[in-house]
Amino acid sequence: MLSERDNQLLTSIGPGTMMGNLFRQYWLPAMRSDELPSPDCPPLRIKLLGEELIAFRTTSGEVGLIQNACPHRGASLFFGRNEEEGLRCVYHGWKFDVTGACVDMPSEPAESNFRSKVHAKAYRMHERNGIIWAYMGDREVAPPLPELEANMMPVDQVSISVLHRANNWMQGWEGEMDTAHAAFLHFGATRPENTQPGSLQYYETKTRAGKFSVRDTDYGTAYSMYRPAEEDTLYHRIGHMLFPCFAMVPPFPLGGPATFIAYVPMDDAHTLEWNVFARPPSQTGPLPGQGNVVNGRRTGAGADRDYLPNGTGWFDRFNVTQNFQNDFMIDREAQKNMVSFTGITGIRQQDMAMTESMGTVMDRTHEHLGTTDALIIRTRRRLLACARALQEAGAVPPGVDQPEVYHQKSGGIILPRSADWWEATREVRERFLAPAPEVQTAG
Repeated sequence: MLSERDNQLLTSIGPGTMMGNLFRQYWLPAMRSDELPSPDCPPLRIKLLGEELIAFRTTSGEVGLIQNACPHRGASLFFGRNEEEGLRCVYHGWKFDVTGACVDMPSEPAESNFRSKVHAKAYRMHERNGIIWAYMGDREVAPPLPELEANMMPVDQVSISVLHRANNWMQGWEGEMDTAHAAFLHFGATRPENTQPGSLQYYETKTRAGKFSVRDTDYGTAYSMYRPAEEDTLYHRIGHMLFPCFAMVPPFPLGGPATFIAYVPMDDAHTLEWNVFARPPSQTGPLPGQGNVVNGRRTGAGADRDYLPNGTGWFDRFNVTQNFQNDFMIDREAQKNMVSFTGITGIRQQDMAMTESMGTVMDRTHEHLGTTDALIIRTRRRLLACARALQEAGAVPPGVDQPEVYHQKSGGIILPRSADWWEATREVRERFLAPAPEVQTAG
């Protein structure tokens, strides 16, 4: 059970907050590359860490992220003209480049040097394999991007999906920590006799309860939830919570496709959930559980999610038809007849129903955590400790300057009961198949 103060510290993410300052030490996924599809395309409203920002792609293809309000009179730069390497406010014609410098001020006399004194807040961006990352910190030289393997594979070998979640970021991230819920929320209607012997679902449905082993790492925390397999073995579900908001969960056998999830705070009440799956070059076709997206509708494997068209509002990106207002289209007959444990179609929609029903920002002072919540408890404590150390002593948080510590894989594996799961899986967990990390330029 958290104190009211610690609950607020964990969930408050805006400028000047303790957790917001921690997040600003890291690069964060801000938008998909195809949201700015071409040079000089229309600007995009982005809300990130409580700030209203405008993204644009210049004539040369560089991406800028700038404050929404023009420094002149406060009009929104969303309505600006994206032209000739800058974004021009249509109110008085002031123009800004990707650094926030005012490069043209046609409403002022030609001899005026006023433009050199005006600067818009702007953040550094880096585009890599389908994702545009933002660094909102104040270092003169930004740290390296995290070396998350799924984002380092060629873009044609990667599936990227994004989902708007109408609740605090921590509720989604803690949902990934709570791997025990999968046996109930997602697979509660599945019976062992209907699964393949030796598979994850077989052991998960055969023994729905499990035990946890949790440890601190150079990137955050790691865990194994283990259950009895055969007489002398255990089935381990191994995953990682990578600071500040990344997760690697175990949907595949350990050593399978590289994956990561990110819960990126838009503000205290809205989150963008990123799911990134990569596959080795030898594998073709849609990844398991991903399918393809055609005209906003997911087809093929995992065709359980219908997206609404993206709009231009702050929260109008990546919304699905199922939501809290329509009870996620729950089918009570399917639930009653155990066709579905929840009656809600879709793994992520089931998660959304749970996290949004907790309230926009969950009050953790009324929780009663059990032994299977060990990872949640450990990660909260570590995150708070790291945020306080940054605030009080300037201590650099885990992973900021060590991008290679993100070289991890998650997944399920059967091990002898006597095995140390961490050491026994080191080689396969740290196997990095992506091309050599790029050399980032300073800035």
